[in-house]
Amino acid sequence: MSQTTKRALEVSLKNLLLQKPLDKITISDITEDCGISRMTFYYHFKDIYDLVEWACVEDASKALKGKKTYDTWQQGFVQICEAVIANKPFIMNVYHSVCREQVELYLYKLTYDLIIGVVDEKATGMTIRDEDKMFIADFYKYAFVGLMLDWIKNGMREDPRRIVDRLDLLVHGNITSALEHFRTDKSLS
Repeated sequence: MSQTTKRALEVSLKNLLLQKPLDKITISDITEDCGISRMTFYYHFKDIYDLVEWACVEDASKALKGKKTYDTWQQGFVQICEAVIANKPFIMNVYHSVCREQVELYLYKLTYDLIIGVVDEKATGMTIRDEDKMFIADFYKYAFVGLMLDWIKNGMREDPRRIVDRLDLLVHGNITSALEHFRTDKSLS
């Protein structure tokens, strides 16, 4: 029941975002649209931004399901873009509101989860400190999210597949190369 209520609140928020900006939506608006009490809202979320974050994380986990390997990261990144497009009014509203940081945090988490899976896979059989793997994943995360934020800012007009194809040219072989530089067992290879 809890997930059902959360999803209903998310749907109400997204419906309201089609009518007005995020900073003009109140908890009363959401609960009225959803047909629940304010107390029920507060049972699940501390405020609207908490609901926004939850909605972003839910959309993210659906977009990346099973797409965290070297051979599938491109598909995962395209699916992230497609999830953003599917929620365009929501994302654009949040992006242009005072809680733009929520979109950035959402994209950072989502992209990091995608990239760390690739880094871990490519590091198999190598002795590399976790902090070094995290550093490599962070580097790519910031590059990917920067491109995505520009894409969002420009109205999501460019085909995400074109962006991913260009990214693939830059990334192909470079994660493995970076891992080689951080190896602590170089004399064994």
